[in-house]
Amino acid sequence: MHPETTADPQPRAAAVASFLPWLALAGGLAARLVPAQASFLSPDEALHHLLASQTSVSAAYRAALTNAHPPLLVLVLYYWRSLGQSELMLRLPSVLAGTACCWVVYRWLEQVMDRSTALVGLLLFAFAPALVELSAEIRQYALLLFFMSACLYLSERALREDSWRWMILFSLSLLGALLTHYSSLIFALAMGVYLLVRQVPYGKSPRVFAAWMGGQAAALALIAYFLATHVARLRQIGMPQRIAETWLRQSIYHPGEDHAAAFVGAQTWRVFTFLLGNGVGGALTLLAFLVALASLLRRQEPIHERGPRPRQLALLLGLPFVVSCGTALAGLYPYGGTRHDAFLALFALSGASVGLAAWQPAREWIKPLVVAGVLALCNFFPAFPAARPPAALADRARASMHAAVADLRASAPPGSIILADYQSGLLLGYYACGHGIVQVGALLPFAKSGCGPYVAITTGPQQWSLQPEELDDELASLAQTYHLAPGTKVWWFDAGSIGRPAPRLRRKLLRLGWPDSRSFGDNILLCPLTVG
Repeated sequence: MHPETTADPQPRAAAVASFLPWLALAGGLAARLVPAQASFLSPDEALHHLLASQTSVSAAYRAALTNAHPPLLVLVLYYWRSLGQSELMLRLPSVLAGTACCWVVYRWLEQVMDRSTALVGLLLFAFAPALVELSAEIRQYALLLFFMSACLYLSERALREDSWRWMILFSLSLLGALLTHYSSLIFALAMGVYLLVRQVPYGKSPRVFAAWMGGQAAALALIAYFLATHVARLRQIGMPQRIAETWLRQSIYHPGEDHAAAFVGAQTWRVFTFLLGNGVGGALTLLAFLVALASLLRRQEPIHERGPRPRQLALLLGLPFVVSCGTALAGLYPYGGTRHDAFLALFALSGASVGLAAWQPAREWIKPLVVAGVLALCNFFPAFPAARPPAALADRARASMHAAVADLRASAPPGSIILADYQSGLLLGYYACGHGIVQVGALLPFAKSGCGPYVAITTGPQQWSLQPEELDDELASLAQTYHLAPGTKVWWFDAGSIGRPAPRLRRKLLRLGWPDSRSFGDNILLCPLTVG
């Protein structure tokens, strides 16, 4: 027997423990890559690609300002699309940013808490259903969460090491977040208050404090610029009002209809349920988050010598929710089960990790196993409208879109007219025409464009989704606008309407006298119509 045999288990256990974070990170990357390569683009994703597909970076910037978000993602895509324009390639920046966010949060939690808390946080961030889905789409949220998590990590390094260089990197990350999504305004306020409290007394690190103040001044200047230009223009055309009155209505407080306390409680639960995609998982995560706040507020001794005091960490985790509730009650920003509040995941899941750290089971491996079990439940048995199980990827399979385009080309003779509403026109342009065919920055009733051997006519952005009951009126308006003779055949292409199944549309069309429609998967429909 070798003398070192008795000491073998300890190094082996340490090696396994050091391997677990990398295994979780690889799993999170795989979980994002699968939907990123398996599904066709959503209309919103196709819109971001269209805005980036301009002749110059200045044109891409101007096009980005027609959207409701700051321009950074569109500018990234403008350069990134030169590497390829497949679905996976266009989604890869989000996949990489979402995966990197998991690792940065892990490193931050290691600094402010301990390795066990950090590992739980890594699992939550890597496999929370909402974060997986948002990281597999061409959207701002993965990039936003990466910049925000970088702000937490870099500011902690700056304060611990008394380094103005790390603080400058923090400020650059904050500017990146502000250029990505307007929900970062709430983050910037909460982070500003937290770092103001952390740096008391302010004279102990004058260079770090000066670097932080300079970054705050730059952030305020950037915020003022976009509020005075972009946001003001969006308000002029009524975009925030239209959104608040339609699909985000449930997440906006309405005085006289909602009770303030009930609204705050219900919407907070919806935030956690949205992130986990399951009522049970959401409730357990919310409970762990509340336990974390309570334990941090009661705790007196510091967690680490140069780290945040427990109550400072509680301030950081809780303040974004307080500010979000305030903005929702004021009617300024939605709060609830919507991707617009995905930025709260940084604090919700980090707080839940701290709460779970207070649980000390008999065996150390039980905690990660329970977390993994809850995440498996949430991913494979979602019970929230915004969450989709892995099986739902079949409803947006790329094969369905390719089959629909092939059927259109086989059925419609050259010169045919293809009618699409705005969201379907975004997909038709990407998959069938090879270029954008919808209006950008205009509000005309229709837009006419070449689409290979066909003529594509799309509705304006105000007609995002066309209903079967509206077809007769739209055909009449179309015939009058473009002088179409009675009997002219028009092919209606409808795609991308999650929650409006194509089979149900076919039944409606049959009742309305259009019997020849056919569906491809659950979200794509093709139907020949006749003018007059």
